[in-house]
Amino acid sequence: MPFGSNLAPLLREKTVEWITFDESQVRIMVIQALIADDEALARRKLRDFLSSDPEVEIVGEAATGPETVHLVREKSPQVVFLDVAMPGKNGFDVLSELSASEADGPLPRIVFTTAYDRYALRAFDARAVDYLLKPFTVERLRLALQRAREEILTSTRPHPANVEEQNPYLSRIIFKSRGRILFIRTPEIHWIGAEENYVRICTGRESHLLRETISSLEERLDPQIFLRVHRSAIVNLRFVREVRAQTRGDSAVVLTNGQKITMSRGYYSRIRSMFKTN
Repeated sequence: MPFGSNLAPLLREKTVEWITFDESQVRIMVIQALIADDEALARRKLRDFLSSDPEVEIVGEAATGPETVHLVREKSPQVVFLDVAMPGKNGFDVLSELSASEADGPLPRIVFTTAYDRYALRAFDARAVDYLLKPFTVERLRLALQRAREEILTSTRPHPANVEEQNPYLSRIIFKSRGRILFIRTPEIHWIGAEENYVRICTGRESHLLRETISSLEERLDPQIFLRVHRSAIVNLRFVREVRAQTRGDSAVVLTNGQKITMSRGYYSRIRSMFKTN
């Protein structure tokens, strides 16, 4: 019997508890999950994996959109593995109906499961936790579950007084690249460069092209973290090591990995005020 499986009936509250086991403390949070898919084989695949995890309790399964809405209202799951194409209502219609009623309380975390990649950006707009393309691996499903768990833990932590509950800025960017659906957390972005009708998203290990204007993207990034330093460049201040004076009045932003990003004179005063010392 896997460790923790005999503890599941004791942990059905949506809380984080400390349990003493062999004189050590283990932090266990049981996540209540709902499976919604019109394909019996797809439901069984999800059920088999989730049932093997002692920290997950499956509270129901649905095969249609209306049935999904009913079970979410009845069972109040924390996570829903939601197929996009279902009879009666598709996954997005299900979300719209649940969002329209304040009596339903907070929405569960949504992990979309679908064979189509064309819904990825719409899923991002709906603030989905993850987007699984069928057929997906157990490792990919485990990652989606971990992301949902992290969001649930974050939401249960107390918030300081007078702090807005909703952050209006992007926390991650979702897009297609070389046949993959990528989820990049904005704190991982080192800098962003404009390339004609695209922007290049650069992390520490790789870069990706996204069809977007740099000005439009700048409006959705937290200005306390991201700073425009050139008409064609935005940097993440957390990865800025220094600013160096260059010839002809321009400067260069030096990142922590040694990369240099040109800073035009028009933007220099903005970053200078942020780094000056008294």
